[in-house]
Amino acid sequence: MNPKKLSPATSAVGKNQRRTFIKNSATLAALVAAGPLVNMSSLLAADKPAKDMINGLQVGMASFADEGVDTVLDVLQKRGAINTIFLNTFSYGDGLTGRQVAGQPFPDHGPQETDKNYHGGNYAIPHAQYYKNTILKDTRSPEYGNRDLVAEVLKGAKKRGMKVFATIEDQWRDDVPGIDECREVDLVGRKTKTTCLFNPNVRAFWTALATDTCASYDFDGLVFFNERSGPLLNALGASHLVGSIDPSKSTCFCQYHQQEAKKYNINFERAKEGYHKLDAFAKAALNNQRPSDGYYVEFQRIMLEYPEIVAWDQLFDRGKHEIVDNVYAAIKALGKKQLVGLHIEHVNSFNPFFRATRDYENLASRVDFLKVVAYNNCGGERYQHFIKNVGSTIFKDIPHEELMRFNSRLLGYSENEASYDNLPMAGLSPDYVYRETQRAIAGVKGKCAILPGIDIGIPTGKNSRKQSPDDVYKATLAAYKAGANGVIISRKYSEMKLELIDAVGRAIREAIKG
Repeated sequence: MNPKKLSPATSAVGKNQRRTFIKNSATLAALVAAGPLVNMSSLLAADKPAKDMINGLQVGMASFADEGVDTVLDVLQKRGAINTIFLNTFSYGDGLTGRQVAGQPFPDHGPQETDKNYHGGNYAIPHAQYYKNTILKDTRSPEYGNRDLVAEVLKGAKKRGMKVFATIEDQWRDDVPGIDECREVDLVGRKTKTTCLFNPNVRAFWTALATDTCASYDFDGLVFFNERSGPLLNALGASHLVGSIDPSKSTCFCQYHQQEAKKYNINFERAKEGYHKLDAFAKAALNNQRPSDGYYVEFQRIMLEYPEIVAWDQLFDRGKHEIVDNVYAAIKALGKKQLVGLHIEHVNSFNPFFRATRDYENLASRVDFLKVVAYNNCGGERYQHFIKNVGSTIFKDIPHEELMRFNSRLLGYSENEASYDNLPMAGLSPDYVYRETQRAIAGVKGKCAILPGIDIGIPTGKNSRKQSPDDVYKATLAAYKAGANGVIISRKYSEMKLELIDAVGRAIREAIKG
């Protein structure tokens, strides 16, 4: 097997679209006038041997604080064959940060108790000059006092020849100073826990955070995480992330979205009226009130009557991607040859409607690499939940097993994946990882690198599959066999058993042997 090497051709830096974007940026005009903004990092050099691919693993700061920087790095490098750390430096969510999530069994390393002092936030040392244009100034995590764990991890990793990427995630607490002025507004006018992607304070914050993180530390790059979906998917419950379906909670309908909509001649009142129609439709479906023409026909009728529904959903994606563009430009302006990656959420695997909004070639024009989530172990449970959700609204006339088989054909899954009822216990197969990796590689057309996300230890339900070392070995190896530029083992080290880390190492060593 010859894993695809990272090469200059995969860089977004030399792409016409990216070059045009940067040249049109007034803040970068002087840099552009001086010559090429930045050469592609040596991480993507064509003459790099396979052993120097990005064999990465995500780690939260708690693991280094609890177990020691040297101990964690030694375990990952020696047992897991990991050469790249994806270090979470900003998040208020416990998916990427903190110890094992509450109520789940602890792995066989680190403290065997929950962290009562967990808070989240910015784990790097912030520098005030970068945050002048945002109200979100006070985000430093109080967990470790004045200790600069980021610097300690970087020092330890560099000493071992390991790369380190920062990861920043769009997850917030309710008590962050200034957050109330940044909240989204839902369909009925309530403020929500999420931040508006067109709010100038929010946009300025992400640019400031990315700039501060990459300017102040010697990172090899940064990955942006934002797993939020637009209002259409949320209205229909068309995601595994949606618990109880309530279209009235769809976002965002704030003043900033209204202002942005005017630029594209999107009628705000018509969009809002359309989402109210979807709200009534979904609630009727959940109460088994079947329309005379069936659930899907009624849904399609609403969509045809209100094209503003899709336009408003696309507005959300536009805001999300413009923030990615801003982050990319800000990091490249530093001239430190740091790479920028984007996390592509799991719903992209399950939902053909969502897939249609995520053109890989377009995404490849925005960043240097994509972390494509291909979590197969928890994927079975999540895929079943997605089918259950869409099977309770627009596809309610179709039995879940038939719906899943039809949807799987649309997605290009193997016919050998488990039945609907058995999905949680079976998980998705290594073949799913292989196919999703190949789909991404074909989609980006050589314009950026692909690093599939492989799940280890992500909590699943009581009756759902628990991974064996062989499961991990096969899933990891499948990504390399498909031609990936490396992998990112996910979600965080503090929920991974050591025997599963060993399985990752076995797969990586076999893959890079050629």
